[in-house]
Amino acid sequence: MKLQQLRYIWEVAHHGLNVSATAQSLFTSQPGISKQIRLLEDELGVEVFARSGKHLTRITPAGQTIIEKAGEILHTVESIKQVAQEFSNEKKGSLSVATTHTQARYALPKVISAFIERYPDVSLHMHQGSPMQIAEMAADGVVDFAIATEALELFGDLVMMPCYTWNRCIVVPKGHPLTELDKLTLEDVARFPIVTYVFGFTGRSKLDDAFMHRGLSPKVVFTATDADVIKTYVRLGLGIGIIATMAHDPIVDSDLVALDATHLFDSSTTMIGCRRGTFLRGYMYDFLELFAPHLARELVDDAFERQNRAELELLFSEIKLPTL
Repeated sequence: MKLQQLRYIWEVAHHGLNVSATAQSLFTSQPGISKQIRLLEDELGVEVFARSGKHLTRITPAGQTIIEKAGEILHTVESIKQVAQEFSNEKKGSLSVATTHTQARYALPKVISAFIERYPDVSLHMHQGSPMQIAEMAADGVVDFAIATEALELFGDLVMMPCYTWNRCIVVPKGHPLTELDKLTLEDVARFPIVTYVFGFTGRSKLDDAFMHRGLSPKVVFTATDADVIKTYVRLGLGIGIIATMAHDPIVDSDLVALDATHLFDSSTTMIGCRRGTFLRGYMYDFLELFAPHLARELVDDAFERQNRAELELLFSEIKLPTL
C-alpha cells in the first residue's frame, strides 16, 4: 500500500468519481491513476469503487470507510510536514481560509493586509462558498481555517471558536418613508419588499426567526450572497435592503441611508475553526489573533483540548466578544 494510492482514491472521491478531472488536478495521467487504484484494490481484496465498463459509478460501502481512513492518514501526513516546516523555516509556508463573501469583503481585508506584511513568505489562499461548502473544505483538510456564521451544526468535526458579534441595518434610498420614523419596528419593515441574503448565508436565520416570532410574513423579493449586489438592487428600487452593518460604507454608500436595526434582530456570532488534531504553525496562531485578538495561543490550545461543543461554549462563556 502506497501513500500515493491513498491520495488517488481520496482525490477521485472528491472529484465526483471523475478520474480525468482528478488527473488534471494532480498533474498526472488518467491511466496511471486507474492502474494504482486497481493495484490497491487487488492488495486489499475489496473494490473501493463500483464500475460500469471503464467508468466509476459509485463508492462501495467498504470503499467509503477506506476513503475516510485514507483522508485521516493524509491529514496526519500533512501535519507531519507542517511540523518539519515549522522547525526548518517558521515564517515560510501556506495558509488556506474558507469563508463567505461578507467575511472576505468586509471583515478580513485589514487582517490579511497585516498578516501579509508580517509574513511575506507565507502563501495565502482564500476560498469562498456556502456554509456547507466551507464545512466540507475544512473537514476534508482542503483549507486550514473555516470562518462562518450560519449553519454551525455542519461544523461538528471542527474546533470552532467565537470571534465577534454583529448585527444588521436597513438600507434605503434617501427620502424613503422609513427614514422619517424615529424608531423602526418589524411591522414597519414588513410593509415594504425586502432584498436580503440567501437563506443559509450571513445570519439570514436570525432575520427569519425575528419575523416568524412576531407572526409576520415579509415579502422577500430578491436574495443574494453578496451585500454589494443587495445594495445595487436597493438602488434600482426593488425594495429595502437588510444587510450586515459592517457591509454599509458611509462614503461608498453615501447615496443610501443605513437605519439601525440592532433592536429588531438578535445578534449573530462569527466563528473560526479547523480540524481537531491540526498542527498549528506559529503564523497560524498569529492569524487567529489578528482576526480575533482574544484568541491568544494559550486559549486556542485550551480550546483544542475540549472534547465537544458544550465544553467549548463553557470555555468561551465569560469572554466578552467585540462587535463589528
